[in-house]
Amino acid sequence: MNKFGTSQSVRRTEDLRFLTGNGRYMDDIAPERALHGYVFRSPVAHAEISALDVSAAETAEGVALVLTADRLEAQDVTLALPASVVVNRDGSAGAAPVHPLLAKGRVRFVGEAVAMIFAETLQQAKDAAELIHFDFDEIDAHVETAAGGEELHAEAPNNLAFDWAFGDEAATDEIIAGAAHVVRLAMEDNRIIVNSMEPRGCYAEMEEGRLHVCVGHQNAWVSKEKLANLLGMDEDAVRVSIPDVGGGFGMKGMDYPEMFVTAQAARMLGRPTRWLSERTEAMLSDNAGRDLTSHATMAFDDDGRLLAYRVDTIANMGAYNSQVAQMVQTELALKVLTGAYDVRHVFFNVKGVFTNTTPVDAYRGAGRPEAIYVLERAMDHAARVLGIDPWELRRRNFISAASFPYLSATGETYDVGDFHKVLTRAAAEADLEGFAARKAEAVKAGKLRGLGLCFYIEAILGDPFENAAVEFTEEGGAVLYVGTVSNGQGHETAYKQILHTFSGIPADAITIVQGDTDRIAQGGGTGGSRSVTTQGTATRAMVNTLIERYRPFLAEEWNADVAFDDGAFHGVGTNQSASVLEAAELARRKGREDLLRIEERATLSGRSYPNGAHVCEVEIDPETGVVDVVKYTVVDDFGILMNPMLVEGQVHGGVAQGIGQAIVERVVYDRTGQLLTATFMDYALPRADDLPMIGFSTEPVPSTANPLGMKGCGEAGTVGSLAAVANAVQDAVWDRGIRRVDMPFTPDRMWSMLHEGKDATE
Repeated sequence: MNKFGTSQSVRRTEDLRFLTGNGRYMDDIAPERALHGYVFRSPVAHAEISALDVSAAETAEGVALVLTADRLEAQDVTLALPASVVVNRDGSAGAAPVHPLLAKGRVRFVGEAVAMIFAETLQQAKDAAELIHFDFDEIDAHVETAAGGEELHAEAPNNLAFDWAFGDEAATDEIIAGAAHVVRLAMEDNRIIVNSMEPRGCYAEMEEGRLHVCVGHQNAWVSKEKLANLLGMDEDAVRVSIPDVGGGFGMKGMDYPEMFVTAQAARMLGRPTRWLSERTEAMLSDNAGRDLTSHATMAFDDDGRLLAYRVDTIANMGAYNSQVAQMVQTELALKVLTGAYDVRHVFFNVKGVFTNTTPVDAYRGAGRPEAIYVLERAMDHAARVLGIDPWELRRRNFISAASFPYLSATGETYDVGDFHKVLTRAAAEADLEGFAARKAEAVKAGKLRGLGLCFYIEAILGDPFENAAVEFTEEGGAVLYVGTVSNGQGHETAYKQILHTFSGIPADAITIVQGDTDRIAQGGGTGGSRSVTTQGTATRAMVNTLIERYRPFLAEEWNADVAFDDGAFHGVGTNQSASVLEAAELARRKGREDLLRIEERATLSGRSYPNGAHVCEVEIDPETGVVDVVKYTVVDDFGILMNPMLVEGQVHGGVAQGIGQAIVERVVYDRTGQLLTATFMDYALPRADDLPMIGFSTEPVPSTANPLGMKGCGEAGTVGSLAAVANAVQDAVWDRGIRRVDMPFTPDRMWSMLHEGKDATE
């Protein structure tokens, strides 16, 4: 058996350099002579700027440059960060107020960038910031996730960013009105701060008249385009590179003001510049995640069949539109709105609201965890209200295996699936039959025990196009150029496996190059769990092209027809053979430079739809309100697995982030818009002792949407975990008469529910 090929649990080859301190992260490789950047940020959430005087800061020791909005505009820099907007239900476009690189005229959230100082040392830049005279006329802050309050933008009356809808509202409401059973549930999806291990950062330098920006990011090519547009440069004059990245989770898929200002400073000074966020700074300025309130309505017939489904959501956008924020809770959530269930009548309305808080954008799952959370909470609640076992109600409404390919009511074509098989396996793996005994033991110990189920489906998003190129080196190795960007997922190992599987090139002879726009002309970046499916498909297509390019060359050399199998070329009817690397060396000796770099671009025919069941068990101590996740089981359908160990690691990470949001993570703003949870003393992240061992197994149905049969796995753990935990908590307290629970289930909130007899939001 091939021990480094497809479906083998190969250990991550990149981890040796990471664990021995040899990773090349942004701050490790910034030029030593680079000036240090420091951002002067707004101390208030909402105010008109009455004075901004940086003259004293400019003359401070070590300071080379201070930039403000006015000074950027004087350099012909475009201030407005680009962002996508949705089409409102009345046909108009969503509000698109300017999100300036540096505040101009008004500040709209605590932490908004106002000015940026560049000095010889970071301490000198910080000292200079103390000399900036910043005066303002404060305006009441609007921090509630609801329309109204003091307006942030003239373009958004009543602070309404958009009012978007999908479906036939009248027809859906008519079915709801006439249904035998109607169940309603309101729920909150709490805001989180991403907190990647490595904060955001960048450096910039001029290289022979061209701008080079190195940034911790998920897509070099988007950043290159935006840098050129905002700084008024030709794209050919801009290079973006991405080194090792210590976590992204969607938050680093966006472009932020600091990168553009740092780049412009390097242009103006002709000297390298650098910036790295500090932790509290990151909590104040990184795009946040989630933060929405939804009302779900489900209509059932007497047999428990779901007839119609309506969701009305209010989503907090923060102070500005971020890059794809308006799309996340609308078009992206829509793709999995109906989940694994066969329901034909749906209506989905989302209103986005601007608030004086940090902007919100994609966070691991980007709309799909939010949609599945609402659906699976509502389905679980309906089962309890209707007196039907929650597992049975799901089975009654599953799309049958015989119905695939299945066109959902929201327009998605699910290619394959067998949800009944996955759920049956989940019941066995989670020991569903033994839960009653475990609950009885918990009661004896004075604990409440609950079991929660979430059945999710994912839609793999992102650019369906991807490039792959292989270049053969004089040293006898192969360099694989990829259009995605790893931020911790183990891409290097996975891509070596893919190339080795199809070409036979030894894994230890392969080097992976990512995230450099000078070395890779096009790329779709990393996001939406697209990487392995798109890059794997492109790599396989590239190997096919390589084989077809080399066959006539070798046929001429060997005077024989040439076949390729078992990782080598063979002369038919001869004893001639050559590995790919040997063939490349022969091409080099013969002067065939055209065969030393092979490129191909491939397109996925459709999305893949991973799905699965998450089963969570919790114990709650009524005396303290502490919620412990004591057992967690996942059964997924990811199609063909490239590396089962990497997949399991991705699931574990996603589940950990989901449990974190559900149990401990809570963002709190006061009424003036001050962030009260801006340090790790106040904002909790899940720790090892918060998590149980996570059982993981698969019931694969290979995807038909790509030739490798794979389905993306990077975000699925988070998509399934939120509702699984919440449903387990609801199950534990249902007999106490509590009919609604909302994340996060912190001890004080749980204690209040249990001892004051009220729901978490009352």
